[in-house]
Amino acid sequence: MDFFRDGIGTSSTKLDTIVKMAKVQIGNVLVLDNPSSFLNPFQFELTFECIEELKEDLEWKMIYVGSAESEEHDQVLDTIYVGPISEGRHMFVFLADPPDVSKIPVEDALGVTVVLLTCSYRGQEFVRIGYFINNEYSDPELRENPPTTPQFDKVTRNILGTEPRVTRFKINWDDSDGTEDGATEGPTVESTTANIDISSLGHSSNGSTSAGIPSGTAMEVA
Repeated sequence: MDFFRDGIGTSSTKLDTIVKMAKVQIGNVLVLDNPSSFLNPFQFELTFECIEELKEDLEWKMIYVGSAESEEHDQVLDTIYVGPISEGRHMFVFLADPPDVSKIPVEDALGVTVVLLTCSYRGQEFVRIGYFINNEYSDPELRENPPTTPQFDKVTRNILGTEPRVTRFKINWDDSDGTEDGATEGPTVESTTANIDISSLGHSSNGSTSAGIPSGTAMEVA
């Protein structure tokens, strides 16, 4: 999981001063239904602003990192296409099923891992937002004496929603040859654990009224 290998219902992190691209700005990310059972869906409410109309869809992916040792165990939980995108501010809820537990190495089932949110335009990834996850048994006795075979129905998933890590990539937004602002290509990694506006601490049930997006479909945003 590149940048991590190298190196609480609702948690809110405002990223408007962190993630700024030529045409899309990620303004806010809410981690919904958190902490939650390991087998419950992931839910993120994303707000972004487009400074001019985009002709093509934005492609969002949610990726669960099954092991810190190898990308082989990464699972794409869902891919959605959001568009067409008019100028202005937009919001949607990204809902995805939990990972396939049969594909997670037993030794990596519990403890700390990562979930990634990525966004691409015209096949070019321009932002990646990563959150640490802590998976542990809710029962103190199971924490003290974990079974040989993980019992995922008794595991609690806690996403550290106030401490995202953001990687930005320069991309070509149109048909020109160069990347945005004539800059050279390559990622810029920013830790957002400092200098961020945390509008909500702690955890409660999901109070969002936004609807989730069906798997693999395009969503029109106003």
